Amino acid sequence: MPVLSVIVPFHNVGKYLGPCLDSLAAQRFRDFEVICVDDGSRDDGAAVVAAKAAADGRIRLIQQANLGVGRARNAGVREASGRYLAFVDGDDMVPRAAFQRLVTSLESTGSDLACGNVMRLHRNLLVPSWAHKEAFAEPATRTHITRHRLLIRDRMLWNKVYRRSFWDALGLSFPDRMYEDQPVAIAAHVGAGAVDVLHKVVYHWRQRDEPGASITQRRLEPDNLRDRLLSVLETAALLDARARRLRPEFDRDTLEIDMAVAVEALAGLGADADDALVDLVVRYLDSVRPDVLPRVPYALRLLVHLLHQRRLDEVAQVFAQARDGLLHPPVGSAGLLRKRWYGRHPALPGHLSEVSEELSPTARLVELEWRGGVLRGAGRVGVGRFDVSELDRVRVSVWLEERRTGDRMPLSVESASPTWENVELPDGGCVPEHAFPFRFSFDPAALTPERIARLGHWDLRVGLKGPGLRLEGKVRGDRRLPPAAPPPRRRAGVWLVPALAFRGAWGLRLRRAGALVRHCEVDGGDLVFSGELADPGDGEPVVRLVRRSDGEEMYFPATLAGREFHARVPLAGIDESVGEESWWEVVVDQGRAIRTLVRTQERQPVRVEGRSFLVDRSDDGCLLLLER
Repeated sequence: MPVLSVIVPFHNVGKYLGPCLDSLAAQRFRDFEVICVDDGSRDDGAAVVAAKAAADGRIRLIQQANLGVGRARNAGVREASGRYLAFVDGDDMVPRAAFQRLVTSLESTGSDLACGNVMRLHRNLLVPSWAHKEAFAEPATRTHITRHRLLIRDRMLWNKVYRRSFWDALGLSFPDRMYEDQPVAIAAHVGAGAVDVLHKVVYHWRQRDEPGASITQRRLEPDNLRDRLLSVLETAALLDARARRLRPEFDRDTLEIDMAVAVEALAGLGADADDALVDLVVRYLDSVRPDVLPRVPYALRLLVHLLHQRRLDEVAQVFAQARDGLLHPPVGSAGLLRKRWYGRHPALPGHLSEVSEELSPTARLVELEWRGGVLRGAGRVGVGRFDVSELDRVRVSVWLEERRTGDRMPLSVESASPTWENVELPDGGCVPEHAFPFRFSFDPAALTPERIARLGHWDLRVGLKGPGLRLEGKVRGDRRLPPAAPPPRRRAGVWLVPALAFRGAWGLRLRRAGALVRHCEVDGGDLVFSGELADPGDGEPVVRLVRRSDGEEMYFPATLAGREFHARVPLAGIDESVGEESWWEVVVDQGRAIRTLVRTQERQPVRVEGRSFLVDRSDDGCLLLLER
């Protein structure tokens, strides 16, 4: 009898089954069986499993008609003989140490289930799962969802190992529909006597490329939405009966995730929406405590309120406005000693209108350049997508703030009134924006010798101050839009680098340079650049491309004549992008990494063999290659 039974249901995921089963076969923990349940696949999935089973006696195949993943999982559980249970979807993968960590934890603590952190897998790129990041930030043993309430977000089956005796005692089984895992996962959390929480990653959850291939990609289909809503209602009823204190946390997440999907789906269906679907939404919203909805972001709050009242025509209208950036409710204040702020919309009652905690500055640059040795800029700052006419005039402050020390260099303070302006979007469209204009100038003479010596990173920040209003935040931007970062300037042997950071924040970086790039262009599909090394050292340098997301490296030759180097990188030869975009930093390697400093200003977008690249500068001035 194996210690662990792993159930793998699959349906038309033959292209992923091989890597999935390989990841199971490679587990450090060896004493397990793998029960693969073919839910009526029409591809070669069964043949893939049969081949793997022939090579590994721990793997076996069960076949059934296409009855749904819930019945497939139930069939696997019936066949399982291990002391512990685990579930893996056929298109996902499991890190080598996962089962060892989970089973060892249960053996040590005696808990009923152990769960661990999750990464999203897109092609060969791994990124943290937003649904699990906070819940698994810190490890814990013999805890419980009522004490570790962030576990309410842990609604999936597959990042866990369950004690089989606990599973049977609780009478857990899967309903015959999609989204069958949520009520079972939450029932296990609530019914457990103790739960172990592992910070380590134990599951790689794949994001598939094929359109419409997964349940999530088909989320707007009526049948899909119906099953989602039924699972929400079942989970809510379970919490009401056995863990009422968890309902507010569950409802907050459900409103922002499941109800957002319901709004989008029903807005698209319009008059064709099935009354039964709307009934399910209303039935759930009727059970939500009145104090939960006001904590949801304003636009979604408005849409959910309209949907709760069955005003589907207005749902479609407001959804289109929000999607297109045209929803701009006036924001105003009330109160004397403690002002509170409200977003006004005729469809939203006053008790649902407060946005005091939601207001934050949204600032962007429209100009940035060196003039007369001074860095001069202009921008606009609003408070999100609101009409701020009632604010009339406010004081706008701009400053540079050093990340490490908090040291501030004031750049400007002025009184401003809001104006409307169309904002260009990266895809070429425009949306209106109501915001306060600002201007500033930075004189490098403000950098004292102490500040220069620190070689710090300074963020560009902006603040709004008016009656009852105190807001501040970073000035942000998009690399695909103006303005371009001006070239670096030198002061007291240190380079001042105006730059846009990877996450979109403008700032000023002080640094020294081991390699200056004086010329950079795209020639015949190749990135060609040349410059000077501060110390030519010994031997020929090479160019090293480092992908920021996962540390992947590529090497290309370079030539050196004295201090002058020259390099050519064929763009078509660079590894394909993973995820939505890939960031490659270009360094010169001469036995040590020499970070480049780009003195040219031009950003060069280019297409090579159907791929789109942008040649740019990173947040410390290093040569950057971005593929989207």
